[in-house]
Amino acid sequence: MKPDGGSLIGFGSSGLGGATFKAFDPAKNVQLEPTFLSAGAEDVARAVQLATAAAPVWAKLSGAARNKFLNTIAEKLEIRSAELVARAMQETGLPEARLKGEVTRTAGQLRLYGETAQRGDWVDARIETALPDRKPLPKPDHRSMVRAIGPVVVFGSSNFPFAYSVAGGDVASAFAAGCPVIVKAHPAHPGTSEMVGRLILHAVRECSLPEGTFSLLFDAGFEVGQALVKHPAVKAVGFTGSVKGGRTLTDLAAARPEPIPVYAEMGSVNPVFILPGAIAERAAGMVEGLYASSTVGVGQFCTNPGLIVLQRSPAAEQFAKDMAARLTATLEGVMLTPGIRKNFVANTTARAHQPGVKVLAQGNATSMCSAAPVWFETGAKEFLGNHALSEEIFGPSSLVIWCRDAAEMLTVAHELEGTLTATVHAGAAEAKDQGPLVEILAEKAGRVILNGYPTGLEVSHAQVHGGPYPSTSDGGRSTSVGTRALNRWTRLICYQGFANELLPAELQNTNPLGLARMVNGQVTRDPVA
Repeated sequence: MKPDGGSLIGFGSSGLGGATFKAFDPAKNVQLEPTFLSAGAEDVARAVQLATAAAPVWAKLSGAARNKFLNTIAEKLEIRSAELVARAMQETGLPEARLKGEVTRTAGQLRLYGETAQRGDWVDARIETALPDRKPLPKPDHRSMVRAIGPVVVFGSSNFPFAYSVAGGDVASAFAAGCPVIVKAHPAHPGTSEMVGRLILHAVRECSLPEGTFSLLFDAGFEVGQALVKHPAVKAVGFTGSVKGGRTLTDLAAARPEPIPVYAEMGSVNPVFILPGAIAERAAGMVEGLYASSTVGVGQFCTNPGLIVLQRSPAAEQFAKDMAARLTATLEGVMLTPGIRKNFVANTTARAHQPGVKVLAQGNATSMCSAAPVWFETGAKEFLGNHALSEEIFGPSSLVIWCRDAAEMLTVAHELEGTLTATVHAGAAEAKDQGPLVEILAEKAGRVILNGYPTGLEVSHAQVHGGPYPSTSDGGRSTSVGTRALNRWTRLICYQGFANELLPAELQNTNPLGLARMVNGQVTRDPVA
């Protein structure tokens, strides 16, 4: 099952297109075969045309049919896991165990979203029955739910070739919500993307779904992605990447004659507040836990801790020294692309020259596309007076912020920008007194963690992977992980005064799907009398 280098447009492929490019092996510093062809304007138009034609079919597709489709994709990923992982290792430099785990996570996520689609409660069906004799005015019968928004565009991410890419969370949740999907593949792993794309198309055929259910477009630059966002038939966009990239797409979408939502996951510093009691009780364990969380994936997770906030004391200073020794001894790791490595070097070099900033720990990276940890330290006063210190550095780098006392820690928390996660480590006796700190962090983050670490994102019904700007473009009103993700690809609709047989099954009196529905203010699975 080797990639052949072409965009997949429905059941066909691109015969036209623009510039060519190749994947790159960052571990060996060599280009990989085959040559990939960037999509052209005709390819974009064809993919959107097919998705538009498929959208009405998908909107009416039963939850059971969506579940079958998503499970079929999951099974194919698992069957082809060895081949997929082998190619992804070449294109990303990521280790085999990590990629195997990512395939497993991706398959599990597909199944969870499929089960949610089949169960159907997620559509939030609400029914208010008529009161024709109500005075002074009668109350009409009206019923509401969410319905699929239409064709969705998803941008694959660089750092997760499976979980946030061609069959990743955005794609899976859009399918589960009833939307056809066009994926713009990330140029860092085109071979992996094409292999997964072909598996999805095999599932489309096996499940007898319309041709426009799925398309995959390649581009080494930005033209294809921008053309997709601007196309009038596209109704929503999912993106995982940088603040600059996310802002560009949201600005394009907002400037359309018909603006559309862009759900962009962008920059996140994931602050970790470590209180004195935690250091007194478990300093050694926290050194290892924090080290693992900050260096996993060579620091190329969206949840790596970027800010470490401490109260200065002899014990805290020793904690920092132990952490620095662990980091300094770390061997270099391969970064995903030369461009990411170049930005990491530039950003850490710039931070080292910021006023009041010192290098706390620095490993030794010599290879072309590798990086070693670079940690810094500064005071709370310097941090609060320099916005550049609050910006994410993508890679194995964190900034330790020294505070005089608990009050200064609260001040630092108040001044943080939006972030995906925020963590508090507290001792047993002091944990109960951290309500003010936790409340501030709950305003800043989509997920607040006590005595844990931000990396290791469980896919579940309750999970939230989002946060206020700049961590996401929508202010943290949605999540890209967890079953609430389906709601991003929907819009609300209310049916007033309809005969029962004209209503969608989700809103009919007999409740043929057995959903939990709100009927006259009470949640029930019973039929409407």
